[in-house]
Amino acid sequence: MFFSILLLAHIQAALIPIILGIKSINKFTQINKSKIIPFGFISLGLASICEMIDHTQTSWIYVDHSSLFNWLFYSFLSLGLTFLSISVIKNKFFQITNICISFCSIISYFLFDKQIALFFQVIISIFLIINWQRIFQDWLFILYPIFGIVFTTFFGTNLSISGDQFWHILIGPSGTISVLTFYLVLKRSKKKYLR
Repeated sequence: MFFSILLLAHIQAALIPIILGIKSINKFTQINKSKIIPFGFISLGLASICEMIDHTQTSWIYVDHSSLFNWLFYSFLSLGLTFLSISVIKNKFFQITNICISFCSIISYFLFDKQIALFFQVIISIFLIINWQRIFQDWLFILYPIFGIVFTTFFGTNLSISGDQFWHILIGPSGTISVLTFYLVLKRSKKKYLR
């Protein structure tokens, strides 16, 4: 029973972003670079797929380790957040800066360690929050840092410290809420810009 719930938590974390990515194709034309929004969502879904593949190497027990699929998980996560961030930026310098930080996150995983990659991901998330809040000014966006950063970090930390796999179940749905937040903010912005 536990394994079924854990598997379902991971499957939904992969499918929902990919579905939202497909639904986003040619949809949010009010956004500066709307063509890259689907790549952001799909990358987040691919990150979850890579995490699922990585879990097959550990019998679905969370193990804090480095591996090819763990690297792919963090890489797709960096790319997804970067695509979503730069989709709303008009300034070329800030777009290039975001891309460079994402690249640093991806290569630092193997050159140094996962902690350095996570440091760059924090910077990517900060840029994303600043850019999206500046553009959309939507109170709903507060759900992204709450569920996508605070809760997932809290659940992941408890999982690492305790080893209790119960926390593992909560991480995927928490991340999905943050992904749904992106989509809802984009959808609400369309109505706002059409007024």
